[in-house]
Amino acid sequence: MQKPEKSTATTASSPHIAVALRTLTTEANGLGALSAAFAGDLGAAFSEAVEKIRIVSGQHGGQGRVIVTGMGKSGHIGRKIASTLSSTGTPAYFVHPGEASHGDLGVISDKSDIILALSWSGETAELRDLIDYAKRFRVPLIAITSQPASALAQAADIALLLPAAPEACPNGLAPTTSTLMQLALGDALAVALLESRGFTALDFKALHPGGKLGASLTFIRDVMHEGEKLPLVRLGTPMSSAIVEMSAKGFGCVGVLNEAGDLAGIVTDGDLRRHMRPDLLTSKVEDVMTKNPKSATPDQLALEVLETLNASNITALFVVENKKPRGLVHLHDLLRIGVA
Repeated sequence: MQKPEKSTATTASSPHIAVALRTLTTEANGLGALSAAFAGDLGAAFSEAVEKIRIVSGQHGGQGRVIVTGMGKSGHIGRKIASTLSSTGTPAYFVHPGEASHGDLGVISDKSDIILALSWSGETAELRDLIDYAKRFRVPLIAITSQPASALAQAADIALLLPAAPEACPNGLAPTTSTLMQLALGDALAVALLESRGFTALDFKALHPGGKLGASLTFIRDVMHEGEKLPLVRLGTPMSSAIVEMSAKGFGCVGVLNEAGDLAGIVTDGDLRRHMRPDLLTSKVEDVMTKNPKSATPDQLALEVLETLNASNITALFVVENKKPRGLVHLHDLLRIGVA
């Protein structure tokens, strides 16, 4: 079978690449305009929205949720915003405006929730019942729209007004730049709320127990080897005995303890290669070991330890507490739980 010829298209000659670059530039300009808008009314409205959501969502004793809604492409962006809010500690739920008009308004609590509605034009017909519900039951309403005179903006308690920006679509019709700006503003809300409540990596783990994210936030104490599995010898041990211990435990290293039982050094496969000489087996471990080796602590996260292993180009770390080796973690352990 004849192999297809490789494309000789370059950035300069390929119309597809030219379109891609034009699209990215147009959307980047939209984000630039959004950033600049924070120097004006958008900044004040944004701060007010963050404080309003903080009160509702539990930081000041509230038990409410952010009810996110939007139609069409704004609805798709709204689903992502609701998901991001929920995963970073702000309870949120997406309600489709069409379904809201047929019973799903019942999921909105008039005593604790707040509505975040997205519509670029601010005149989305399907949002009308949600807006009326918010007015009737005095549910706080935050709008993300580009039109200050629109029905949505006028009904909102807080209007986050997006600046005018051309769509990347050459016809100016397909939502591209506009949806990117909506998404970016939603991310900004989520991160501002996250930081205001002091949301930590451990809080994040509680909401992300699965997948690579959950694995990376696992404590090292939960994956380390302990007790009799640890390869350990004392200062003064002949290298012949240290190599036997290293081989028996199978981690490619052996820890060296001082008289107090503190970790004084480590002998690795690399140390053996660097000190390969006729008298190696009769040498003492202190003549070969790396002193004051890098180590981890039981409360470190797996992701942190992986970064240490990669940065130091090593495959194993002793886990130390009060200078005493309590465990050992190997790169293979992190691979096994899905971190690396």
